[in-house]
Amino acid sequence: MEVLVHSPTRTLVSMPVKGNTQSAGILHGGASAALAETAASFASQIHARAVHGELGFAVGTELSISHISSARTGTVTAEARAAHLGGSSTVHLVELRAEDGRLISTARVTNRILKRRVTEGAEERKE
Repeated sequence: MEVLVHSPTRTLVSMPVKGNTQSAGILHGGASAALAETAASFASQIHARAVHGELGFAVGTELSISHISSARTGTVTAEARAAHLGGSSTVHLVELRAEDGRLISTARVTNRILKRRVTEGAEERKE
């Protein structure tokens, strides 16, 4: 996967179809789901840092994807657009498109925004 655009409100990630196909020779639904979740999660990670600084991070809590068309060759690009950027969660709507612009899948991804706990002595253990 290659990140093309990276912001909390809009993230683009592309992936080759080759190497990500099912036995019928078309893009695997699981690969499509991984691409959609990656795009949304990258966007959510930036938002988590805006909310909590360096201690902020995002974890996926829900993924719903609908497969509309298939792809056999080329690359597929996921565009994640923010529907909600809150203090404790984000929701991104994701469209996966083939190189020719055809809609391959649509997804909705929810991430939880969390803050890492700082424990006494954590900095000492890093060294």
